[in-house]
Amino acid sequence: MNLLVIGSTGGTGREIVTQALEQGHFVTAFARNPARMKTRHERLTVVEGNVLDPASLDRAVPGHDAVLCALGHKQWFIKTGILSEGTRNLISAMETHGVKRLICETTLGIGDTRGKLGLYYTLFVIPFITYFYFRDKERQEQFIRESSLDWIIVRPGQLTNGRKRGIYRHGPDVGSFLMTVHISRADVAGFMLNQTKDDTHLAQAVSIAY
Repeated sequence: MNLLVIGSTGGTGREIVTQALEQGHFVTAFARNPARMKTRHERLTVVEGNVLDPASLDRAVPGHDAVLCALGHKQWFIKTGILSEGTRNLISAMETHGVKRLICETTLGIGDTRGKLGLYYTLFVIPFITYFYFRDKERQEQFIRESSLDWIIVRPGQLTNGRKRGIYRHGPDVGSFLMTVHISRADVAGFMLNQTKDDTHLAQAVSIAY
């Protein structure tokens, strides 16, 4: 498949790129700073762009079978629309160019999973550190749900840099109101890649954790 990876230089994005190449896919890595993409491969194309610049997405999207979005940032303490507005621009480009499949990473703890990242996140991290970030994620999901795309939202627990286990839980019962659940970026990437060819979770937000 021809895959476009948004957020390709972040933790999950790098794992998606690596695993996609290992699986034999052709990959386009969309990056604000291409120099941060250290991977080199004959089936990898790195393109410079910014999700807040619709023209750069219009250039990058055509010709792909699916888009995997792992957008993230560290601007936690200020109100920002990077995730939601960037995703809205991406959706517009995909709808314009007829690219239907979108798999997007958000987070456990929003929407109907609110509170399920455990007490530490619910009572401290989200209200005092990542409040604006999580609200932006919720708006990001809203734009995806309102689109005409074949979308799947992936909501991981707290992300780690651990190895890919290939064994995890996913579905509506994932998460805990008491304890923080975790999952490695490698396993999230593997799950997201599986969704490029599986319609089981089409038009669903799927929680995933160990």
